[in-house]
This record gives sequence, structure tokens and C-alpha cells, in this order.
Amino acid sequence: MIPIRNTAVGASFAVKIHPRARKTAVTGEIGDALKVSLTAPPLEGRANDACIEFFAKLLKVPRSSITIASGQTSRNKVIAVAGLSANAVRERLGI
Repeated sequence: MIPIRNTAVGASFAVKIHPRARKTAVTGEIGDALKVSLTAPPLEGRANDACIEFFAKLLKVPRSSITIASGQTSRNKVIAVAGLSANAVRERLGI
């Protein structure tokens, strides 16, 4: 089970990004991180933008509520969700 932590403004969780995939989707778990495939390439922040857009749609929150808390240039990232508790994030992710 992926650890989702409550923060001062919402919740956060770890992801491992696989850029240039065939489709954008959650594809499983790797250790303590959610594995996410993105069609966007890891150039000029396009994969980061696609990641934020994907989680905004998946969690049904505005794009401005999703930020990459750490790992801007890495495949391993921490996603922060403002306005949702860890339990709400877990329910919306279906994990």
C-alpha cells in the first residue's frame, strides 16, 4: 500500500514516472511509490505538466491544487494535493 501523508494544506504521496509511454495511466506500485506512465517526453517540463494535469483530472481537483513538491528533474517525485485529506486521496485513487 502506498503511504499517503497528511500535510498542513492537504496530502502528499510518492510517484515514479515513466515518460514516453503508450498511454497515460497509473500502472502499479514500485516500493512506496505509485507507478505512473505518461505519454509526454521528459523535455522542457512537459512530463511534469502532464503529471500535474493527469492527477488533477484523476483526483477531480483544480490543476492549481496539484504541485510537485520534490523531484522536478527526477523520475521519482512527491506529489502534493492541496485541499484533500490523505483518506480522500486514497479513495479517489482507488487504492
